[in-house]
Amino acid sequence: MKLASASFRDGGVIPAEFAFCAQDPAKHVTLSKNRNPALAWSDVPAGVRSFAILCHDPDVPSRGEDVNQEGRAIPASLARVEFFHWVLVDLPATSPGVMAGEFASSVVARGKDGPQAAHGARQGLNGYTDWFAKDPEMAGDYFGYDGPCPPWNDAIPHRYVFTAYALDVARLAVEGAFTGPQARAALDGHVLAQAAITGRYTLNPAVKI
Repeated sequence: MKLASASFRDGGVIPAEFAFCAQDPAKHVTLSKNRNPALAWSDVPAGVRSFAILCHDPDVPSRGEDVNQEGRAIPASLARVEFFHWVLVDLPATSPGVMAGEFASSVVARGKDGPQAAHGARQGLNGYTDWFAKDPEMAGDYFGYDGPCPPWNDAIPHRYVFTAYALDVARLAVEGAFTGPQARAALDGHVLAQAAITGRYTLNPAVKI
């Protein structure tokens, strides 16, 4: 199985239109277009009954006290944890992939609706659900795709790993407001093939990618 994107090359920089936030010289960051990137798979095995897509960032700081703080920097040596940006399951077996902006085309305060999505698919909660939980203006259930918004003072660019799975079930065994880790666990034993591509992104103008 192979995975490709017309939106960015594997290992390349993700354009700002596919991010939650973009660089802003006056205030560090501004909201961006937040479109989901295009993804297309090929060489899929026989017997596929559905597809799933997970996108995660493995480079999120494990401690938050320095995040986006003036006069501070997040060191490259800091331990990192993962953050899910997209959890999409139950795409039909006939699907060749997803088009750019098909599932997300703007930032939606308090999150997009879910879990039901286009083509009979379902979308899980992404990591912004927890990130904004204590923000009175943004708190809510963030279903589906919400793109990169790494700390603007992070010393490293973040990686965004998009993985497509060809499954032997038409409906993944997750219910309600499921999360990335729950979807990943439910995939176990049902993956016929998988493929991934990685994009990079930073909001720190001092970091070159």
